[in-house]
Amino acid sequence: MKKDLLTLRDISRDDLENIFELATKLKRERGEVSYTPLAGKSIGLIFAKSSTRTRVSFEVGVGELGGRPLYLDQSKMQVGRGETIADTANVLSRYLHGIVIRTFSHAGVEELARVATIPVINALTDEFHPCQIIADLLTIKEYSGRVDRSVRLAFYGDGRSNIANSLILAAKLTGMELVISSPEGVEPDEKLIGGASNILWEKDPVKAASGVDYFYTDVWVSMGFEEERAERMKIFTPYQVNSRLFESAKKDAKFLHCLPAHRGEEVSADVMDSPRSIVFDEAENRLHVQKAIMSLLF
Repeated sequence: MKKDLLTLRDISRDDLENIFELATKLKRERGEVSYTPLAGKSIGLIFAKSSTRTRVSFEVGVGELGGRPLYLDQSKMQVGRGETIADTANVLSRYLHGIVIRTFSHAGVEELARVATIPVINALTDEFHPCQIIADLLTIKEYSGRVDRSVRLAFYGDGRSNIANSLILAAKLTGMELVISSPEGVEPDEKLIGGASNILWEKDPVKAASGVDYFYTDVWVSMGFEEERAERMKIFTPYQVNSRLFESAKKDAKFLHCLPAHRGEEVSADVMDSPRSIVFDEAENRLHVQKAIMSLLF
């Protein structure tokens, strides 16, 4: 692996398999086998956005690996009062052994990683969410036995969101078929797709559901887009993941969501709470995947 994990561009297929192997082992042996590669190490967790799964899974993960997690509220750090990212990176590199950051600007995280002499993990930016997607891929592997061209996943919602962008990179990495169903104006980034034949945009949500193994969606109004709520609710309503879409999918199709979910908006309650929903297995895998990533990087 490279020094940092900022997007899925930073890992190879071999790296992904190594993460899967270690995450599966850590999941199986949790609480039974002592594994403390972060013993004596302090990991800074910088958060500019509120969080449930990301904060808890990283704090618990660092602790279970023997390290010390330090939660750092970005709004209460000097970088929130005008200190440059470069100065912050230089200082934290003298104190810490690794940085995990959940914030808005992806360019800011890139600068932090460029200057820092310690590894940096992107726990979420407005553009990419790599740890979430690696956990999603592990979940797919657990249910399908593989993550390759035999798997077809359909994402519904904002085709330019951090989840959609990261799924595009995941499809390019694994070869799985990805169809993104979204309205015009928020269709996926063609430059990011780069002509990959296994990645498609389909405006019609019913057509996009054909032959799908996994449905995936995310909230329609992410943090930072609240002022656009009324317009986004209007344009995304036809893209709700509901039972009607499952009629066009494979019989054993499953439902994924990075959470939190808004029942009645991006997903119907009957889908979210059905046996087809594997969102809590997916959420649990955040912990095991992130422990594997930190073990390999830190």
